[in-house]
Amino acid sequence: MANLITIARLVLLFVVIAMMRYRPVDLAAISMIVLVVVFAGDGLDGWVARKRGSTSRFGAAFDIAGDRLVETVLWIFFAWERLIPLWVPFLVVVRGGIVDTIRGLAYADGLTPFGESNMMRSPITRWLTAGRFMRGLYGYVKAAAFVFLAGYLGYVQPDAAGTWLDQLYSVDVVRWFGWVNVWAAVALMIIRGLPVILDAAPYLTQSDAATPPAPGRSDQ
Repeated sequence: MANLITIARLVLLFVVIAMMRYRPVDLAAISMIVLVVVFAGDGLDGWVARKRGSTSRFGAAFDIAGDRLVETVLWIFFAWERLIPLWVPFLVVVRGGIVDTIRGLAYADGLTPFGESNMMRSPITRWLTAGRFMRGLYGYVKAAAFVFLAGYLGYVQPDAAGTWLDQLYSVDVVRWFGWVNVWAAVALMIIRGLPVILDAAPYLTQSDAATPPAPGRSDQ
């Protein structure tokens, strides 16, 4: 069930991309609502998996892959529409590639991103990447940023003059709040990736014969 929610999020993602691309003004409100649903599903799939007792290493990896696809596609789309600099999606792709490669090494050693047998080795990594507050904050900031950009895309269209988008986004505080969330999302994306890379030093510096054991695990 949880994996179906992740699949549904990906389907909705491409539906909303089409709406924003071809009807950025007329369907702006619907696009913004659909994006809220997409990001709300980020927490829902994990909750359903825990509630049904169906958590698994594959489910955890698939959930992260779904999140990564949603973020990456949206950053690329808004850069394509010239609302954000091109270096942002470049940075997202590079950061995601590095972190996911590290996680792949951890999976091979029987670890998972979260849970009891997790790949985190330092308290700061646990707080930044797995702490409830930071995960909630990052999820909120991303959702707020992309919802803002969906509306802003409609606002900058010539035929948005006189519409509710024009009235809403003409307010300075609305634009200020939206851009704060956009750049906060970029900053948190970088900040949350750095400790994962630092924690991966044992995987990157040791040979296969000396692969570090999972925390709390023993081959005895």
